[in-house]
Amino acid sequence: MADKKVMVTQEGYDKLVEKLNYKKSVERIQIAERLKAAIALGDLSENSEYDDAKNQQAFLEGEIQELEAKIRNAEIIQGGNSETVTMGAKVTVKDLEFDEEETYTIVGSTEADPDEDKISNESPLGQALIGQKVGTTVEVHAPAGVIQYKIEKIG
Repeated sequence: MADKKVMVTQEGYDKLVEKLNYKKSVERIQIAERLKAAIALGDLSENSEYDDAKNQQAFLEGEIQELEAKIRNAEIIQGGNSETVTMGAKVTVKDLEFDEEETYTIVGSTEADPDEDKISNESPLGQALIGQKVGTTVEVHAPAGVIQYKIEKIG
């Protein structure tokens, strides 16, 4: 089974590579040192420090494999100065009920981070915005009801 493409911006790709390098060059060494220290304590059959370090090592290796797969399957998206909303685009929308403007960058789910105003193309708002033009009003179905947003600016 082929791995699914991971949509990321160049910035998101660079962060994945940086995180992978850190895990391989720093965290692996730290865990190896913990294992070495635990082994030096002797009897491994009742050594909770050794068991904990082995579990941490297994978890880390899983994270490394996951990051490697994401990087291997990464498709870098370019936010262009398009007339329509596309992946990678910065979009300014106005919540018509509260008359508030917000600016979001449309990214893949791997990179989505609401704290940085990066929303996934798979989120309800992301799905509603993709393919739309400035001036268009979109409806987003949220738990609180239907929210209407007007696209004010793209880019």
